[in-house]
Amino acid sequence: MELFKTLKRKKKYLIWVVTLVAVVILLKVTLLAPKRVKVVRVEKRDLTAEVYGNGTVEAKVVVGVSSKITGRIVELYADQGDRVKRGQLLAKLDNEDFLQQEQQSWAGLNRSAASLSVAQANLQKAKASLVLAEKNANRFKNLAEKNLVSKLEAEQYDTACRVAREEVARSQAEVKAMHMEQRASRANLGFARSKVSDTLIYAPQDGVIITRDLEQGATVTPGVSIFTMADPRVVWVKANVDESQLKGVAIGKKAMITLRSSAAEPVPGQVARLGHQSDRVTEELEVEVAFTDTLKDFRLGEQADVYIVTGTKKDAPALPSAAILTKEKKRGVWVIVEGRLAFRPVTVGIEDRRNSSEILAGLDGTDQVALAPPSSMAKFKDGMRVRRSP
Repeated sequence: MELFKTLKRKKKYLIWVVTLVAVVILLKVTLLAPKRVKVVRVEKRDLTAEVYGNGTVEAKVVVGVSSKITGRIVELYADQGDRVKRGQLLAKLDNEDFLQQEQQSWAGLNRSAASLSVAQANLQKAKASLVLAEKNANRFKNLAEKNLVSKLEAEQYDTACRVAREEVARSQAEVKAMHMEQRASRANLGFARSKVSDTLIYAPQDGVIITRDLEQGATVTPGVSIFTMADPRVVWVKANVDESQLKGVAIGKKAMITLRSSAAEPVPGQVARLGHQSDRVTEELEVEVAFTDTLKDFRLGEQADVYIVTGTKKDAPALPSAAILTKEKKRGVWVIVEGRLAFRPVTVGIEDRRNSSEILAGLDGTDQVALAPPSSMAKFKDGMRVRRSP
């Protein structure tokens, strides 16, 4: 009986030992097992240095089409989204009053023309009377000198001659006044015509109607836009670029533009203009990146991302960007030495947005670099054991 109990105790202890060994083995295989990492090496790749900016689609030239006069809109000939040509009729204002003024000016011009004709006829009559009066005055003067007529009679004809000269002068002044009146009438007619013309609103340039701001029946005043139009030939993205990334950004640099409405279809562009004053709060500079090809359809204000190409390198030594991290203000990678991790500072050059970064110094093609999810790499320490993923 005692032997049976002893065997039973030994069996129990053996089970505990086996269980403990199994737990230890399980921990070593699972929780205490070395972290699995992917191993990458420096490889030659073609890299492109790009600067990122975010902004909105804008047009260089945006104008408001308005009226020079106050009036009621009676017709609209364009709508939002229409492409129009310079000189195309866009709107018409009520012009009845101005047409009446134009007819009144025409009547005034015709009246002044008739008055001028009368004045010119009177001038011709006065000139003819002067010729006759001069002849009579000269003849009676000669007769008076020969005592054939009295001096009183000769003086009467001389007085009539002077009156005839004054009449000619008066008629000439009247003709001159009629000419001035006619010029004033022409000016009034031109002013009336310009008012009638001002009731017709034409496109000031080729462009696209962005908005129709007023509708038929509305009263427009000078300076109030009826339409807002943009020139589609110069449409660009006004992007904000961080000051720290501006090195290499210059006018003419190529870029890729991604519109929010077509994120999967980037379109080419180039830097068209650089600002000269950064935002003092955000520390960003406004950079205008124009589309290489004119957009058929665009929406002002649409969000867009731009990637400005500042440099390229071929066959540059590179690593996946995810393998590079910052530790104690130093950029580096985790290299694997005899199954353990060691932090190795590196000098990084071009950082391609296709997840590749140039390695200028710190590594060679034989170094094994650990790559793991960011959450795992954040827990890496010097000397930590790791094992390579299959």
